[in-house]
Amino acid sequence: MKQIYLDNAATTPMSDEVIETMMDQMKNDFGNASSVHSFGRAARAVLDDARHVMAQSINADDNEIVFTAGGTESNNTAITQTALARQKLGKRIITTAIEHESVMKTTAWLATQGFDIVYLPVNAAGEINMADLKAALNEDTILVSIMMGNNEVGSTMPIHEIGELLKDHQAWFHTDAVQTFGLLDIDVKRDHIDLLSTSAHKINGPKQMGFLYRREDLNFPSFMKGGDQEDKRRAGTENIPAIAGFATAVKAITSTEKAARQAKYAGFKQTVIDGLTNAGVDFEVNGSLQPENLQHVLNLWIKGVENDVTLTNLDLAGIAVSAGSACTAGSIDPSHVLVAMYGEDQPRVMQSIRLSFGRYTTNEDLQAFVQAIVMMTKRLQAHNVTIHD
Repeated sequence: MKQIYLDNAATTPMSDEVIETMMDQMKNDFGNASSVHSFGRAARAVLDDARHVMAQSINADDNEIVFTAGGTESNNTAITQTALARQKLGKRIITTAIEHESVMKTTAWLATQGFDIVYLPVNAAGEINMADLKAALNEDTILVSIMMGNNEVGSTMPIHEIGELLKDHQAWFHTDAVQTFGLLDIDVKRDHIDLLSTSAHKINGPKQMGFLYRREDLNFPSFMKGGDQEDKRRAGTENIPAIAGFATAVKAITSTEKAARQAKYAGFKQTVIDGLTNAGVDFEVNGSLQPENLQHVLNLWIKGVENDVTLTNLDLAGIAVSAGSACTAGSIDPSHVLVAMYGEDQPRVMQSIRLSFGRYTTNEDLQAFVQAIVMMTKRLQAHNVTIHD
């Protein structure tokens, strides 16, 4: 049985070129980038080149890139260190109700430390209302952390508009760009972004690797305590093979490639929607199908079928999808994103699945997915299993 992977929002397989780069680095450039001898200098050259690649990818300066262990560390660092460093200026932090768990749990902890956390609501499309942000913004606000694109429903936020609003305010602007990096055009200067988080494993790079963009004039202490690596901004010996692999993954995604992937994934969405519609499956798309959204994410309400039943049937058919963020895997709680969008009592919050496309997804994979859903719903009806909405 062919295994079909449709969970690329959770993680992506490393590309061959990334694996080759990392293997070469592990064999030939094993030095510590902080060492002054030739081995260390060789590693430092790889590190400096990769930092330049990252900076160019978001229109930043090289010295504004801090390598981290990925999106979670970057989000934790940006939010916690901003809060602790700027609390004398105020204690209000504004975010949204549909952020990634690494933001939600960090702000929840800060609330226990006396910070005033405002969670902006979203509409049924997974979008905030700028009027709500303007109303929440006050003289005590020190940070606004709003994701660029949602990992469960693919909605995008008005990042440029938010940056324009905050450019003359004391609040720093942080955005979690983990799902959008490599798919959407990102320009930190154009959009007045102060802090930005990324992760390599979402773009066919290695896990436990990412970077935090930190605007040059922002001042807060290192989240990690120890040595003086990353210009004293992140202690710990740099993972040169993973950093080099990350750079290889970024180099492969030009502006033209980003647009091509979005277009291809939009076509994939339509293939699934048309297939399910033509087969008479009772379903709805969660969120919207706006062209500016992340096209690699498609969240579906399969009406009347609990998501654990759908996931089990698809897994038995060799097809991998998810019920939401991989960071809440195993949880019996409904998706906090869908709850924020539709309400806690709506059946769709426990009857929805997320499929997400990637570099190696094919139309044949999607046709197999549609066929598996059709067979599942017919089988449930044949066995008189209750299907309700």
